[in-house]
Amino acid sequence: MYQKIILASGSPRRRALLSRLGINFQYVTSTIEEKLNPDKDIVDEVIRLATMKAYDVARIYDEAFIIGADTVVVCEGKVLGKPLTKENAVKMLKFLSGKKHQVITGVAVINKNAKFIKQFHDITDVYFKNLNDDLIEWYIENDEPFDKAGAYGIQGMGCLLVEKIEGSYENVVGLPVSKLFDVFKEIGISPYRGL
Repeated sequence: MYQKIILASGSPRRRALLSRLGINFQYVTSTIEEKLNPDKDIVDEVIRLATMKAYDVARIYDEAFIIGADTVVVCEGKVLGKPLTKENAVKMLKFLSGKKHQVITGVAVINKNAKFIKQFHDITDVYFKNLNDDLIEWYIENDEPFDKAGAYGIQGMGCLLVEKIEGSYENVVGLPVSKLFDVFKEIGISPYRGL
């Protein structure tokens, strides 16, 4: 059965991850402001934002299955979003240096017409190497940190900052596709004939 799939994200990293599943999809960037409430549980907040992004796109595409996602980096109880300036990025990377942090992604899959909603999250522990000033400066000069939570992208040159991870690599990139695939199976979407 054909189902229309729309990723409510303009992120090229999320698009690349979803493409790996071999499922046809479109993408539409959500206009929702990514603003977290610091007084609320962070897992609840990333799921809330993911759901808002999905419903934002579903206003136009109410017959499709919409995937919304939101990713944050949390270290020592502090939530790190996307750095706005070079100084922001330096500060974040120095803060993460030599420490373990969590990458948390909330995901919502909805279909307004079918009254379907499935929400979940994934958490990956990431351990950073001890970063010296020269490495941080070099990394920031490559402009990689500026559209990524925590000021790094593990799928790019940011992999050089990481000692090890525990959990899903794809979650760190921004979309836990293994868990998403389980939702697809539930709604009868599969790139292979085993379902």
